[in-house]
Amino acid sequence: MSDTATRPLPVGHYTYDQVDHDFLRARVEQFRDQVARRISGELSEDEFKPLRLMNGLYHQLHAYMLRVAVPYGTMDARQVRMLAHIARTYDRDYGHFTTRQNIQFNWIRLEDTPEILEQLASVEMHAIQTSGNCIRNVTSDEFAGAAADELVDPRVHAEILRQWSTLHPEFTFLPRKFKIAISGSPHDRVAARFHDIGVVAKPGPDGAVRFEVFVGGGMGRTPIVGVRIHDHLPEEDLLAYLEAILRVYNAYGRRDNIYKARIKILVQALGLDAFREKVEAEFAAMDRARYRLTPETVAAIRARFGTPDLIAPADAPAKLAADRAANPHFDRWARTNTHPHRAPGFICVAVSVKPAGGIPGDATSHQIDALADIAERFSFDELRVTHMQNIVFGHVRQDELLALWHALGEAGLATPNLGLIGDIIACPGLDYCALANARSIPIAQKISARFADPTLQEQIGRIHVNISGCINACGHHHAGHIGILGVDKKGEEFFQITLGGSAEDDAAIGQIIGPALPEDATVDAVARLIETYLTLRQEGERFLDTYRRLGQAPFKDSVYATA
Repeated sequence: MSDTATRPLPVGHYTYDQVDHDFLRARVEQFRDQVARRISGELSEDEFKPLRLMNGLYHQLHAYMLRVAVPYGTMDARQVRMLAHIARTYDRDYGHFTTRQNIQFNWIRLEDTPEILEQLASVEMHAIQTSGNCIRNVTSDEFAGAAADELVDPRVHAEILRQWSTLHPEFTFLPRKFKIAISGSPHDRVAARFHDIGVVAKPGPDGAVRFEVFVGGGMGRTPIVGVRIHDHLPEEDLLAYLEAILRVYNAYGRRDNIYKARIKILVQALGLDAFREKVEAEFAAMDRARYRLTPETVAAIRARFGTPDLIAPADAPAKLAADRAANPHFDRWARTNTHPHRAPGFICVAVSVKPAGGIPGDATSHQIDALADIAERFSFDELRVTHMQNIVFGHVRQDELLALWHALGEAGLATPNLGLIGDIIACPGLDYCALANARSIPIAQKISARFADPTLQEQIGRIHVNISGCINACGHHHAGHIGILGVDKKGEEFFQITLGGSAEDDAAIGQIIGPALPEDATVDAVARLIETYLTLRQEGERFLDTYRRLGQAPFKDSVYATA
């Protein structure tokens, strides 16, 4: 009998039932047999590859990499502690948080993988559909269930999509990988327009929530901003409409060319009107009653989520104000690393996993354990991984924020740089990835160290710097206000700079400003771009605003006039 019948429902994520547990145990034993046959030589690497990819196991430059699924980014403390255990026992004492709100381990031995998956299953975790040509981990707003501007908690719908998509018989072998993001707020905090399908909640004319649906977005070698295919989809039709989109993609998507296999290419090739016509025809022909999300269905899934008791002392805001007034270092961190909460006396906390000069997204087992402890103590036993490679505690009492900050400081996790130039998104690059052309990590560390001064970071203000080690764009460089792409020039690592990207409501693809530069010259170029911005900006402008107002010329001149 599962212990889920006796322990309280965890806040923020779905609690497995016996069917879920039985399924994971069977999946682990199946893969244990497959690994044994690979080690014995009964299976060749070509035969084993699709099997390991279905279980999140990649073969990288130096070792196997295991990508663990964190549905919609939410975990409880026991799950986080299991990740710390895996980092200590089977990796080199750290894990890497990814832009799909997952975590991956880069130094895994093949023979250890079944045991790791068994231990993950014991805490309701797995690595299914974190790789391969299937529907990947559905991502969501890191402030889900807490944000003041939220219309609906998107984790409930993300869970519905997870259950629908897991081992879906039609969509296990799609033309290419498929990524879905859902925001419960009209403000896009999930990069919806850069997903194969992006779903954004909006108020309907009758007061009920409707969904704006975007399709055909993506990065990689052909970056495209997704287009709106439906602007007022009723909640009850969400599952059916997404199934209709997937059916059209599965039927018409190209399988003869991996570079033209994503749905973004299909939408562009057919044109939005023709693509929508096919989706609407499929949607109309479906037995929609089988897919309808009735209020009872949604409520049943929602009931599997724990609900926090959001009651804070009446003087909690005053206590926080006094703490901030008494400690300027705490005040600086609170300015950058918190987000408004819908409940009086509460606040959301964003934790940077990007110390000055550090590796973006990496955390040691000690730090991962500390995050679990802090979640238990301050945030109803729950935390979230963000698509910015950081961590969020969703429900923190304002009068306890100072104590939480001290606990983060003891773990080396109190860097005050969320949304600032030190908050860099970067892929693992050529240090680990067999596809990369250049190393992303060292240049991220150098830029972070160059702008380590918190006062300078605040002076610069909100800016996104994104770095990818190859054209596959795992660091989302196309969407960075400043994007950096590693390229190979006759065996040497160079870096191409793009400006003007955004992954939010004003989604845009960054534009190349000139020839690629060596690593150190690229770091100097970023410094000159920032100097130009600080000289030319008007009051209240972000870097992106100044760039859009003035255009590329002054920024390009600042880089290449002295390059």
